[in-house]
Amino acid sequence: MDKFVIRGGDPLLGTVRVSGAKNAALPCMAAALLTDEPVILENIPQVRDIQTTRNLLAAMGADVELGYGRAQHRTTLHCKTLAAPEASYELVKTMRASTLVLGPLVARCGRARVSLPGGCAIGARPIDLHIKGLEQLGAKITQDHGYIEAAADRLKGAEIVFDKITVTGTEDLLMAATLAEGETILQNCAREPEVADLADLLNKMGAHIHGAGTPTIRVKGVSQLKGAKHRIIPDRIEAGTFIIAAAMTGGDLNVAGCDPSHLGALLSKLHEVGVKTKSSADSVRVMGDNPFTASDITTEEYPGFPTDMQAQFMALATQAEGTSIITENIFENRFMHAQELVRMGANIKIEGRRAVVRGKTPLSAAAVLASDLRASASLVLAALVADGETIIDRVYHIDRGYEHIEEKLRGVGAQIRRIGEMFPKKAAAPARA
Repeated sequence: MDKFVIRGGDPLLGTVRVSGAKNAALPCMAAALLTDEPVILENIPQVRDIQTTRNLLAAMGADVELGYGRAQHRTTLHCKTLAAPEASYELVKTMRASTLVLGPLVARCGRARVSLPGGCAIGARPIDLHIKGLEQLGAKITQDHGYIEAAADRLKGAEIVFDKITVTGTEDLLMAATLAEGETILQNCAREPEVADLADLLNKMGAHIHGAGTPTIRVKGVSQLKGAKHRIIPDRIEAGTFIIAAAMTGGDLNVAGCDPSHLGALLSKLHEVGVKTKSSADSVRVMGDNPFTASDITTEEYPGFPTDMQAQFMALATQAEGTSIITENIFENRFMHAQELVRMGANIKIEGRRAVVRGKTPLSAAAVLASDLRASASLVLAALVADGETIIDRVYHIDRGYEHIEEKLRGVGAQIRRIGEMFPKKAAAPARA
């Protein structure tokens, strides 16, 4: 099991380039199931969840072609025939986004069998909103032995009001509605940029979607979709992670290839605490030469402060003067990184859905354990400013969503390296004759 070894104390200087958004690429890959023509996706990040989805689509019968060399971030998906419209537990047990194939499969094939999702242990992500919406579109749903089975001759348009805002639920039903008979109106939709990016691809494929990125999305169903070429939007969470890393280390870093318009809540909060940034059309420069002060955050659906940046902001708060109160409203179990930060010297107290962080506290190196994807990132950030050499275990979590993060950080001055097992198991002694 790989680990990161990080020696703190060095400012991040230069330019780091942001990869494509994993959370946009995954639904766009699932959208390829809706057509028998090739779908070409560019700016695909090379992360573990993407490879899992490639394997999943291939297992269903899709032809998956990877780009090489300069085209290594391009994937062509050709789902000409889908002999096995099923997402098995073995393929999706490490990934939360497996439910994204449910809607496209039942819309295209008339049936689907999908394992309940796995992924990060950050709390429940109920699939009931997916199921309720598909039933309103006419699908018959059964659940047995950890699998959801859906069947429909052809889905029919309906008006669906989400009981609560759900990103994957919005994306799943949006895809299903493209091939449904008649018009579908989705209310109380997620407004994330990743939803709008998916709708952009679907419209290129011949769908009729209006209102993506707003609370109400209208979809006029069509009988079939065609192939298309699409470039995935930049990863706003990766960009935000690098921005906070530069601020914490007192660096001068240009975060290139991002979309600052997707970072409004984060940049506003950073300005409030005293971090200096300068945005252009596709980059954010961070000038971390200012001391920063404490501030409270509350995670909310987009365009509010993203839950996927909460752990990174907590790491920043340990280095801010004063007391910050962090309230987590999206997931009920997303403070597992706090105890690891405490091991490094942070002063954090958990009170239900609130974390009280008292800074500024000096951090010192320790052996820590990554519990989920964004928790991993917070530990990397803390290690960059800690005294000594920190060892972070279970970095396979960070590999799910950050492309070669150690290489990118090393390129701007961080002392970080990846190692394998520190104490490999000894080979068994040969049996005596």
